[in-house]
Amino acid sequence: MKFGFIAKHRGIWPAGWLCGALGVSRGGFYAWLTRPRSQRSRSDEELAAKVRTSFVASDRTYGARRVWHDLLADGVSCGLHRIERLMGQQALRARPRRRRLPSGHGERQANAVAPNVLDRSFQAPAANRKWIADFTYIWTAEGWLYVAAVVDLFSRRVVGWSMSADMTAQLVTDALIMAIWRRGKPDALLHHSDRGSQYTSEQFQRLMADHGVTCSMSRSGNVWDNAAMESFFSSLKTERVGRKTYRTRDQARADVFDYIECFYNARRRHSTIGYKSPMEFERLAGLA
Repeated sequence: MKFGFIAKHRGIWPAGWLCGALGVSRGGFYAWLTRPRSQRSRSDEELAAKVRTSFVASDRTYGARRVWHDLLADGVSCGLHRIERLMGQQALRARPRRRRLPSGHGERQANAVAPNVLDRSFQAPAANRKWIADFTYIWTAEGWLYVAAVVDLFSRRVVGWSMSADMTAQLVTDALIMAIWRRGKPDALLHHSDRGSQYTSEQFQRLMADHGVTCSMSRSGNVWDNAAMESFFSSLKTERVGRKTYRTRDQARADVFDYIECFYNARRRHSTIGYKSPMEFERLAGLA
């Protein structure tokens, strides 16, 4: 380790000074430097390049476990601890999540509040059995952009989304309309959201009733009742929008679209579905 440190920094400080500071002989260092590299060292160098490629391809969001599954899928045989070591040596670190509590979203219709039928059961036996929904907000130089999404718990795929400068019932209605358009008329579908005024609105409730969708809502102020949806928005903000400054709402719209359709649905490995992407998981399940 000391010799490696000296080799890495000898372009900054003299090798003799570094050897003296670390208590090693100059002769020993130069003997180490000129000896043939071991097979393990060459293998580590090749694997480190593949690790970095996977990390960069994820927009620098993957931790060691997702990088490991990326390499396994490419036929590379290696252990998780080795990936962790190589990522540490290259200072490749995924951004930590930042959790938030949801804020209130206006006046709700008390008669439209539904019980918590989902009851934190975030697994689904088949597609189009359990959908979860919520919306979030992204700051731009033009003001807030609101993003609504609908996720199928079977594959964790975002099946519907919408974006608007206004936080209205139309925002969440459009997201559900897209999900129904993509997936077809639902059969025995449970839709879960919070109790925000957009979800209790007459417009949204009528759409669900027209399609025979059963409504489920989180208990008041209980963020964990829709934890899987919170996890998606946490990923969106941690992995993409939290690192950006958007000049316009259109710029933010384009980036959110790219994250959802080109990365999250198509490529991002999800731990709850065996480190496969939502689209790959559905394809293996015979849905594609």
